[in-house]
Amino acid sequence: MSGTRLARPVVLVASLSLLISSAAAQQAAVPDPLVKENATVKVAAHTYVIPDGNVPLVPNVGIVVGSRATLVIDPGLGRRNGEAVLREVATVSTNSEIFIASTHFHAEHSTGAPAFPASAKYVSPKIQVEEFAENGAAQIRTFSARSPMTAQLLQGAALRTADITFDRDYVLDLGGVRVRMLVVGPTHTRGDTGFFVEGDNVLFAGDVVMNNSFLAATGVTSMKAWLAAFDAFEAMRPSTIVPSHGAVGDGSLIGVSRSVMLGVQTRAQALKAQGRPADEVAMMVQMEFEEAHPNWPRANGLAAAARAAYAEAP
Repeated sequence: MSGTRLARPVVLVASLSLLISSAAAQQAAVPDPLVKENATVKVAAHTYVIPDGNVPLVPNVGIVVGSRATLVIDPGLGRRNGEAVLREVATVSTNSEIFIASTHFHAEHSTGAPAFPASAKYVSPKIQVEEFAENGAAQIRTFSARSPMTAQLLQGAALRTADITFDRDYVLDLGGVRVRMLVVGPTHTRGDTGFFVEGDNVLFAGDVVMNNSFLAATGVTSMKAWLAAFDAFEAMRPSTIVPSHGAVGDGSLIGVSRSVMLGVQTRAQALKAQGRPADEVAMMVQMEFEEAHPNWPRANGLAAAARAAYAEAP
């Protein structure tokens, strides 16, 4: 009898130890937010991507190579990652003239730029400069708290001073290939910008068009802007879409994203017509989508999209 009484606590302690060890292993398994070197892939004649490897706080870095100059899109989190990106650029381009740009102001898309030589030119929509000035420091503090490595990467992080600024639309000629930059926010951020590589038909869509993943912003999202962004991107007729995070896909990703947003809009409008309050509608739309798409990461921003649809509904 005494042996039986002792066995249960022993089993319980062992089970708890196993759960704690498993949780610790899972936490330890989260990779550091480092751009992977020797991983660059060619996706079109002039266009390359350093894949994010599905690592949090690592973007898909774009490299567009012309006969005269090279453009880097989303240079990574902090100086160390920017230096890694530069080494990857050297494997596909011998151009001394370099341009840098970001799909949006968030730290993993912008703070690697100071690692580039002084001769490199940072191209930015004015709204991204304003957003970083308003919210960049706070976001760096938030990201730095995630891990010691992230804090190290972001030590002294800042936005590089823009050499070329524009309002909504800008075309950069790299020699033999042109890149069209188009601000489409307020979507994920106010300054979300798409980069379309003409001829290659590659679109760097930022966090506006994702691949089986969806991320909306809080506070700044406009449903009208999302739908207009999809229309603008679709009019470019991209054959390849590079999202900020996740797998590269084809042009059909725009239609998938539009379908999701239209579904959010329709559902939010219907619930508002029933007299339900905005917070309840946002929660319901979020939960319903997550239940219908359990394998979609980053769906937690759809509540903001639902609030935007609610606010814009008659």
